[in-house]
Amino acid sequence: MSYYIDVFSDSINKYGEELCGDNVEIVSTEKGVIVVLADGLGSGVKANILATMTTKIAATMMKNGATIYETVDTIVHTLPVCSVRKLAYSTFTIVEINRDGTVYIAEYDNPPYFLINKNKDVKIERYTSIARDKVVLESKFKLEADDYLVLVSDGIVHAGIEGLLRLGWQWNNVNLFLNFLSKKEPCAKCLVSDTLNICKKLYSNKPGDDSTIVAIKIKECKYINIFTGPPKDKNKDKFAVEEFMKANGKKIVCGGTTAKIVERELNGKLEIDLSTLTEDIPPIGKMEGIDLVTEGVLTLSKVIDNLKKYIKYSSYNKKEKLDWYFKTDAASILTKNLINECTHLNLFVGKAVNPAHQNPNLSVDLSVKLNLIDELIVLMKKLRKIVTITYFD
Repeated sequence: MSYYIDVFSDSINKYGEELCGDNVEIVSTEKGVIVVLADGLGSGVKANILATMTTKIAATMMKNGATIYETVDTIVHTLPVCSVRKLAYSTFTIVEINRDGTVYIAEYDNPPYFLINKNKDVKIERYTSIARDKVVLESKFKLEADDYLVLVSDGIVHAGIEGLLRLGWQWNNVNLFLNFLSKKEPCAKCLVSDTLNICKKLYSNKPGDDSTIVAIKIKECKYINIFTGPPKDKNKDKFAVEEFMKANGKKIVCGGTTAKIVERELNGKLEIDLSTLTEDIPPIGKMEGIDLVTEGVLTLSKVIDNLKKYIKYSSYNKKEKLDWYFKTDAASILTKNLINECTHLNLFVGKAVNPAHQNPNLSVDLSVKLNLIDELIVLMKKLRKIVTITYFD
């Protein structure tokens, strides 16, 4: 089985530092994803340089087939030596995860990773390797759907030390917390944000160390298909609807004209739910065989606004409020589908230009809706969703 790999990372800096001494590199490969978490010696600029160089070297070399021994050797010979401590030092954890769920992990001096399995306790055997006099722990295993793999820097396990918690949060307690969170959080971003929220509170909002967490969740693939905009050539209406309907996954239609085309070609009946009408967003439509019908430009514009807020949002830094998350209007429902129910987004886009949507600042062959689609693609890729697009001329 081929899984979707949901990855998200975030950090909080040591109090008073503008740069984080931890760094994360996430690289997509043909088989899956490589994730590297590094923690540079000390804090601030020097630590940031050490950590960043470590992640860049490790991710690039592992992607190109280098062994862990070659990778460590290159890191040791490349990192600049600290003028004070006479060390070129950065801890790291390297994860290679394939879409079939197989995982390889190499750890050097970082806190042990957390493996959260929904069905059973998995016993992982780590074996020791020596690379350039560095003791590296390696492990291999396989993940299943909805399993979490979590990496942290030591700022997480030490949170609250000599403050709210005399000995810090500690690995076992973090493990219990992550296991609790994993049962209620649907995505890697949510788990990361909630964990950093607790971490910051344990530090009394003045973190004593850079603190980073990376969450990796294995998910079964979920497809959402959006059809928006009629084809330029009306003779292609039937073909467009057929291509849309034979795609696997949820079917969503955006746009009144597009909905009428689908209604006609499927011999269906479009009904409007006026109870979902709001000041800003037109109501939801219902049609047999279609999971969601919405208006086009206004709804997509609001969806894009919601996604931007979601990408900026973190539970420990609530500058962007997710006020739409508990609403039931068309844009809120579509946004939640794209975040929680979508790993692969298939867009079916007709290129007929609606004169009412024409922007005078753009060339005559572009429409507002096509630009919205381009922006939607960018945002979905930022969320690491896999996007394909089919245009109908």
